[in-house]
Amino acid sequence: MLSHAQVWSAIDRLAARAGLSASGLARRAGLDPTTFNKSKRVTPAGRARWPSTESLAKALAATGTSFDTFVTLIEPSTAAAARAVPLLGFAEAGAGGYFDDGGFPAGEGWDEIAFPAVTDEHAYALEVSGQSMEPAYRDGDVILVSPAAPIRRGDRVVVRTKDGEVLAKELKRRTAKSIELKSLNAQHADRTLATSDVLWIARILWASQ
Repeated sequence: MLSHAQVWSAIDRLAARAGLSASGLARRAGLDPTTFNKSKRVTPAGRARWPSTESLAKALAATGTSFDTFVTLIEPSTAAAARAVPLLGFAEAGAGGYFDDGGFPAGEGWDEIAFPAVTDEHAYALEVSGQSMEPAYRDGDVILVSPAAPIRRGDRVVVRTKDGEVLAKELKRRTAKSIELKSLNAQHADRTLATSDVLWIARILWASQ
């Protein structure tokens, strides 16, 4: 039998899985921002208040989560534990001081956001700004990046050049001399970079959408 605490904890995990707060999840679902707040989980009289089926359905639809997946979030033993990872705005990623030469987060100025645990302890998140990556990623989406994850053809990646340019593209082809990248937005041209001009490349593991 499901308990009140289990259901609300699963909603919190759903929000973390999408890189959102409880109020952010409610806004994404088109609900009142306070719908999932902790203050709304108990009535003024002290009685347990359950989330409505409608609000839960909207939250699942807004995050692209199936009900089967939501069920796994109810039991902590089967849900991925969320942990804090460094967060930086994508527009700031090209500035100096945020990464070392290997593409690992470094320096100050990073925020934090909760994400399901990943094996790469150096994983970090970037918040998308603008429309240059639509429809793959929209303004406000958060992408989880892993410097240690293996990269294959067709993977979405973040690339930083030695000139400080940061790109989010799809890897088309990679040779000893060049890296061919496919744009995520049809209005932007594909790119081919000399391998010698690339400082680092890292795989995008997940995005809050």
